[in-house]
Amino acid sequence: MDSIGGYNKAEIAGMSEAELESRALIKAASALNRVKENWDSAKEELQPALDKNRRLWSILASAMQENDCPQPKEVKQNILNLASFIFKRTIEITAKPEPEKLNILIDINMNIAKGLSGKAD
Repeated sequence: MDSIGGYNKAEIAGMSEAELESRALIKAASALNRVKENWDSAKEELQPALDKNRRLWSILASAMQENDCPQPKEVKQNILNLASFIFKRTIEITAKPEPEKLNILIDINMNIAKGLSGKAD
């Protein structure tokens, strides 16, 4: 194990669940943004980026349905509604890829990440 790998693992181990979720959302948004900004040369990265984002939102949606989820009912429902929208939008983008369709997925991820990190405007 190299020293950078060890540092990253230690850093992640010290993060709260909200910080980890925020980081994952930002990472997924960054991958989608990279594809959008480099559309002509990065189209082959579209499906992996969409799949990663979909898997992340599947995890978030599943967590909201757990019996021991501490979130208020309204928050749970809002996250489930967002996940449903993201799943539908992912299918639309897969069927007819266009870079501007990625904007809403990127914006949702970044806004939720800001809220989780306590940096919401």
